[in-house]
Amino acid sequence: MKISYNWLKEFIDTDKTPQEISIILTGTGLEVESLEKVQAVPGGLEGLVIGYVKECVDHANSDHLHVTKVDVGGGEDLQIVCGAANVAAGQKVVVAVVGSTVYPTSGEPFAIKKSKIRGEESHGMICAEDEIGLGTSHAGIMVLPEDAPVGTPAKEYFKLNDDYMYEIGLTPNRADAASHLGTARDIAAFLKIGIHKPDVSAFKVDNTSRTIKVVVENEQASPRYSGLTISGVVVKESPQWLKERLAVIGIRAINNIVDITNYVLHELGQPLHAFDADEITGNEVLVKNYAEGTVFKTLDEVDRKLSADDLMIGNAEEPMCIAGVFGGAKSGVKESTKNIFLESAYFNPVSVRKTSKRHGLKTDASFRFERGTDPDMTVFALKRAALLIQQVAGGEVSSEISDHYPAPVAPFAVEITYNTIDKLIGKKIGNDEIKGIITALDIKIVNETADSLSLQVPPYRVDVTRDVDVVEEILRIYGYNNIEIPTQIRASLNNSTRPEKDTVQNQLSDLLSANGFNEILANSLTKSAYSDNLDTAVKILNPLSSDLDIMRQTLLYSGLEAIAYNQNRRSSDLKFYEFGKVYSLKDDKYIETQRFSIFITGANAGEQWNQKSKPVSFYNIKAVVDGILQRLSISNFTVEDATCKKMSFGIQYMLNGKQLVKFGSVAGASLKKADVDKEVFYADFNFDLVLAAIRKNKIVYQEVSKFPAVRRDLSMLIDQSVSFGQLKQIALRTERKLLKEVDVFDVYQGDKLPAGKKSYALSFIIQDIEKTLTDKAIDSIMQKLIYNLGKEAGAEIRK
Repeated sequence: MKISYNWLKEFIDTDKTPQEISIILTGTGLEVESLEKVQAVPGGLEGLVIGYVKECVDHANSDHLHVTKVDVGGGEDLQIVCGAANVAAGQKVVVAVVGSTVYPTSGEPFAIKKSKIRGEESHGMICAEDEIGLGTSHAGIMVLPEDAPVGTPAKEYFKLNDDYMYEIGLTPNRADAASHLGTARDIAAFLKIGIHKPDVSAFKVDNTSRTIKVVVENEQASPRYSGLTISGVVVKESPQWLKERLAVIGIRAINNIVDITNYVLHELGQPLHAFDADEITGNEVLVKNYAEGTVFKTLDEVDRKLSADDLMIGNAEEPMCIAGVFGGAKSGVKESTKNIFLESAYFNPVSVRKTSKRHGLKTDASFRFERGTDPDMTVFALKRAALLIQQVAGGEVSSEISDHYPAPVAPFAVEITYNTIDKLIGKKIGNDEIKGIITALDIKIVNETADSLSLQVPPYRVDVTRDVDVVEEILRIYGYNNIEIPTQIRASLNNSTRPEKDTVQNQLSDLLSANGFNEILANSLTKSAYSDNLDTAVKILNPLSSDLDIMRQTLLYSGLEAIAYNQNRRSSDLKFYEFGKVYSLKDDKYIETQRFSIFITGANAGEQWNQKSKPVSFYNIKAVVDGILQRLSISNFTVEDATCKKMSFGIQYMLNGKQLVKFGSVAGASLKKADVDKEVFYADFNFDLVLAAIRKNKIVYQEVSKFPAVRRDLSMLIDQSVSFGQLKQIALRTERKLLKEVDVFDVYQGDKLPAGKKSYALSFIIQDIEKTLTDKAIDSIMQKLIYNLGKEAGAEIRK
């Protein structure tokens, strides 16, 4: 939001500098992001003076140029070659002398130099208004009144005043400050001074010759609707003071009527809309909703299909304006407009917000209506705008003010105690100080006791509805910097569950980052095209776009999108990890689960002079997963084949019947959805289950054994369907005490084996921590293993 320093000073009497005001605004919660000096017109007309054309003759070598002698008050007349058709002797003009720089309304600035034009020297330029940024006309040079003093700097003659522009980062809760009046309120409260609102006492109804009936059919979406007519206006370019005032805050001047509505919006925070009254058929304004799919052409000449939920302003035959958002192409103010209907309303913020998002339209009006305007400001703003329009466009107020307000918005009633204020602020600031700040903020004290206050908060303070909100208002005016930091801080101990989620997350982040992984953080909103089952998806009621219409159900696609982004920029060797939540809907209940994902793709190691690069494989992702579980001391899991549409192959580790992690190669269909064209290996942890497993771990110190371990190998023939995980589980059940490790070190499948068979070679590590194992004990264990593997898995021992 942009605020003008000079404009602010019309509301408050202060000698504070722009820099001091900036500090005050930031301290009261209106953060000033930048403070910029603004010239009324670019360049400030520096080097331009008022001149008198003493002579004007045709150029000897041109059929359209003129050679002039111009007195600029410097003693010697300047010869200037001018191409304007309207230049003539006896005129007072604006002259840019040699050495000055002019800033045209459109185009780049350029310096004025001594030149020779078709043989005649030219020592300056006689200026048109668009050539020096004072307007858009290029019909000819500016001809000034006869009493314009020769030699006067143009800056002084046009009374240009430099200004300062504040760029304020307005937070959504501060709708009350979305204007110069609202901003001035905070400054006045801080400085303990009064505030001057514009004087509208001169407003009067001239006649009732053009009364337009207002009918509000949707009172919920339009709680208050006010309007009046002004007849006999002359639509033209705005006066310089109005254009300058709007230019400072970045508003482009359009015409005097529209510019006044913009002026009042930024002055008082009340959006207005001016209709061409002659386009209001039936002499009736209807505030209503139209049928679904009704086509309406907006000011930008775009045909938009209306929703049945869009509140519209219409006439007896057709819609004219999207209420609170955007005007129509037909009913707007044009150069030919003679009579206007001026609207000032209070629209339901939710209604405007939904309509604005639905059509992708963001305007200064919708910005304010969405956050909440002042329902008590509509009539005051109408009077203010009517007076200004009469000042710049003439005309007569030709109707009484129509004000449809069946259910006035009541002030917020808040009860608050001094004890609550002191407790939340952390300092006792005194009851009189509290009451002074409350009153300065336009909050009415309706009842007071020794311990409490009963307050009425004006409706324009939309975010002040509770006692804590009032405390926040008091504190920001009192000043956060005035609250001393205590020398001692007291706090109660928090007995949280161990290990803490953040601690484990940081440990894993350190582990992976140290091994070449990069962490990614993606949006929890994603597109429904990624969902395999939209019935279980959490849908967004008012999606920002079709790409952000559901909550993500998996971390897979956010990682694939990051991979696609990098691969498109020729970065294909990638290692990513992400912590995040996924969301689903089951039995009308929303489920939120913490997940942890890992992605690897491309080459596992870069190309070197002594070795070629090797692509990543399934065993690389398995090594990462196993390393993580080993780091977290999680070992009592079972291994199964992963059954997942999103993977072409993979396995999953199960813990007490629940999936702890699944990992493998991402299926081609999933890669295609994210536009990834290379193989990606992916691991998906149930992080909530990981934390639960860690909390059940009991870490007991065990002395390193003094006795050696023994290795024995077995080669066996098994069915194709039997996995190593099954064999390992059988072995560990067979010998629970002495069998420490089981690994597979060779696999063979080929035509030399019977159909449907494969060969596994397994190694078994056996160790007794209390004594040295004998051959007899080892042979006994191996015989039991051979027997159980054969019985439960059909394994045949190969000699």
